Amino acid sequence: MKILIIDDEKNICISLKNILDDEGYTTQWINSCKEAYRLLDDFEPELIILDVKLKDENGLDFLEDIKNKKFDIPVIMISGHSGIREAVQAMKVGAFDFLEKPLNLTRVKLTVLNALDFYKLRNDYRRLKTDFAEHYKIIGKSDALLSTLELIKKLAKTNSRVLIRGESGTGKELFAYALHHMSIRKEQPFIKFNSAAIPSELVESELFGYEKGAFTGAIKSKKGKIELADGGTLFLDEIGDMSLSAQAKILRVLQEGELQRVGSNNTIKVDTRIIAATHKNLEEMVSNGNFREDLFYRLNVVPVICPPLRERKDDIPILIEYFTQKFSSELNIKLKSFSTEALEYLQQWDFPGNIRELKNLIERLYILIDSELIDKNDLIPHHSIEKREIDDDFWIETKLFNDKKLDFETKYLSTQLKLNDYCISKTANLLGLQQSNLSRKLKELNINPKEEK
Repeated sequence: MKILIIDDEKNICISLKNILDDEGYTTQWINSCKEAYRLLDDFEPELIILDVKLKDENGLDFLEDIKNKKFDIPVIMISGHSGIREAVQAMKVGAFDFLEKPLNLTRVKLTVLNALDFYKLRNDYRRLKTDFAEHYKIIGKSDALLSTLELIKKLAKTNSRVLIRGESGTGKELFAYALHHMSIRKEQPFIKFNSAAIPSELVESELFGYEKGAFTGAIKSKKGKIELADGGTLFLDEIGDMSLSAQAKILRVLQEGELQRVGSNNTIKVDTRIIAATHKNLEEMVSNGNFREDLFYRLNVVPVICPPLRERKDDIPILIEYFTQKFSSELNIKLKSFSTEALEYLQQWDFPGNIRELKNLIERLYILIDSELIDKNDLIPHHSIEKREIDDDFWIETKLFNDKKLDFETKYLSTQLKLNDYCISKTANLLGLQQSNLSRKLKELNINPKEEK
């Protein structure tokens, strides 16, 4: 860690340098603010210790200047001639702390440590926030996408309830976050809850929280997702999978803005915006009695339809470029590109699994294709209409389970061998099997790599 000391008293500079060098820091000291501007670029300090009053300069002016120029460096002000007014001014401008001379070296060390820890945590938070925003980035510029985003922008200005609908893999969670991020609640929590991913008996305790002793294992009280999202947004994904009992309680939150934890009779007021999403036909579920009609109309104030990828053909090359960059970085593999023929071929496909299917395909190609240029011929074994039709016939055929299991193993291993040029060692490695075990299984299934080839 690099520390820059700015003081017109040489003895103080040397004293601070010695004590901080002993702590393992790299330090430099100077007597004027003018020279400090050069060291901001050359030395690149991570902390500055700055005297308030120098010979012909004012340390507070220097502090204000570097803060205005967005130098994100913590500054500890020191002074032997200043009072409360200067200390308050320094803190307002952006100093981390203010220490009076004569300096207590133990306090100096502690303050330096606290300043560096604080700014490290802040930078970590900023990085995490950036990663979070990247995770929820919506990619594309097709008319269908831009139209949906325009609707999201309008809804973000209100507190209206929103029901996001669309097929699996269309990015319903991304649109929910976009709505939250564009709203006045963006600095408040964005909490997710997937009804399909939680056992039905745990949904209510997870959503509404519980009191100590409410059930076996409830050794202490716990806030639910709705409380955690107070002031912010709760995203209820796959709400069509929620039990009727939980639906009734959600309805109360929407109507009254209040809830009760499991095992409690006390009412808790909450200000949580609820955004729901589903890929199911809720109208049909209402008709069948599997979804509350009153809840449906409460949620469906403004419906947002996520366009499927087949309606966003122009976005496919953009998405592919984004995912190639992503997986090149994540998998530490040299950047690959797609030929024009390959891109045109992929734009002909409907992608029933939507963006999630395309993303998985790109990742699979990064792992399995050695060439840096991916051509149409590389895509056909992984992604073709003809292959899907054959697969559909395979899955709907009725047959004894053990016989079908053998068919599956035979088909799967034969295909994997073909994808890996019939190399048993490479296939075994990719499938997480020992080569001897794979060879034994191939023999059991009467698969001869040499004959297949």
